[in-house]
Amino acid sequence: MQFKNRITALLGIEIPVIQAPMGWIARSQLAAAVSNAGGMGIIETSSGELDVIREEIAKMRDLTDKPFGVNIAQAFVRDPAIVRFVIDQGVKFVTTSAGNPERYTSELKEAGLTVFHVVPGLKAALKAVEAGVDGLVVEGAEGGGFKNPKDVSTMVLLPLVRSKVDVPIIAAGGFVDGASMAAAFCLGAEAVQMGTRMVSAAESPVHDNWKQSIVDAEETDTVFLNRFFSPSLRALRTERTSRLERAIDENVFGQFGDAKALYFGGDMEAAIALTGQVAGRIESVRPVAEIIEEVSLDCLETLGRLARQYDVNTAAVVMPSA
Repeated sequence: MQFKNRITALLGIEIPVIQAPMGWIARSQLAAAVSNAGGMGIIETSSGELDVIREEIAKMRDLTDKPFGVNIAQAFVRDPAIVRFVIDQGVKFVTTSAGNPERYTSELKEAGLTVFHVVPGLKAALKAVEAGVDGLVVEGAEGGGFKNPKDVSTMVLLPLVRSKVDVPIIAAGGFVDGASMAAAFCLGAEAVQMGTRMVSAAESPVHDNWKQSIVDAEETDTVFLNRFFSPSLRALRTERTSRLERAIDENVFGQFGDAKALYFGGDMEAAIALTGQVAGRIESVRPVAEIIEEVSLDCLETLGRLARQYDVNTAAVVMPSA
């Protein structure tokens, strides 16, 4: 069995697993591992380090001959030439996020790129489709990173958006294994995006302290910060974030801290460790290739088992044999 749907066809990938575009993390070391495993590696721009990003994209050409993409995080990249920068790198797939889909979609598509926009709600999804995007990344509040303060879970958001639009959907927020990927397909997605699972992967460039904190986390060990400001953030629970969780009268984004000291120095109190709720389901640090292979096989097995278990023609339950 294999995956064949609109997203695998559009992106030229074998397995509809997309790696999230996490600032400073989504670079060639991790993205190439994802692409080589059959998924879609993404290079970030939210760090704003475009000279470094140019070098990382060049490294991707040496590390993989498989498709990969770039994310344009509009709220964090102020360079007005960002679209020309991305086009000049020769990539064919772009996700846009944290901003208005009308801003860049036409220019990117005129250059021949496939464009998906990240949306946290139905109104944003409809606006993106009207702007002409090829597809959507529908992101529920379970996911780590920057969030809409009006949080909606993937279980509610994904089928809602699917009921109103026809474009291909990548589901984000809460996906970590084959069962959750199969659930996304049942709710209308044709691919899943994984962030926290990739942060904890062997090829992730972050410090082992962060990876181990994810492995050790329980399902309740993330916090939703900045609920009354923007952007909100979902992060791993630490002394720092537990304190900021109570700061409801101020925008805590200004207290993000020294990201590199946390990401690469391992000081878990130096900044906010953006992490999704699936941290509570991750039990080990594993290579990307193993993760993607297991996720894809388990997804197909789950879908096949359900098809065998439930007779869709009669809506009768077929009980498994003892």
